[in-house]
Amino acid sequence: MSKGKILVVDDDRLVLATLSYGLTQAGFEVIDADNGDDAILLAREHRPELALLDIRMEGLTGFDVAAYLREYLQTPFMFLSAFADEATVAKVKELGAVAYLVKPLDISQIVPAVEAAFSRSTTPAAAAAAPSGPPALLDPTALAVGVLMHRYSLPRGEALARLTSLAAADGQGLPEQAQRIVDAVELLSRPGTR
Repeated sequence: MSKGKILVVDDDRLVLATLSYGLTQAGFEVIDADNGDDAILLAREHRPELALLDIRMEGLTGFDVAAYLREYLQTPFMFLSAFADEATVAKVKELGAVAYLVKPLDISQIVPAVEAAFSRSTTPAAAAAAPSGPPALLDPTALAVGVLMHRYSLPRGEALARLTSLAAADGQGLPEQAQRIVDAVELLSRPGTR
């Protein structure tokens, strides 16, 4: 059973293939495009529940695609980019991305973030409770839930229950326990730790 339909857009064919394969292996139905024009056409045809967009592409940029998705299809989106300058981050916030991932990342880091963003953006209660402002990727609890969902193939509710149980067992608050998990994943993903 698919975890949901996601549109993946990147003009680097190797990155696109890697993302598409990894997300498919993680249980998502993936629609991919290597340019903004095709992305919009595919989004209109397939109505994905979430989009993962590269920002800088020839022709229509990821920002252009995001604006279209928000305005006409009400599709939530997240960005994956090598750029984290102030102007880029400001535009990401302005457009209302559910998450912002900075390259280079590997698929083991991307899948939990996508799962967290996907569950947050597609669950009516989660969408209503989501704070406006910066992309929610900065929320360690959502990321930790995504990590547990991916690692143990759990639905969101069970992953949150496991995180809550871990926090209680360790005498930690939920945000502190979540940050410990996020920190551990980031430590393990550093070059030279594999």
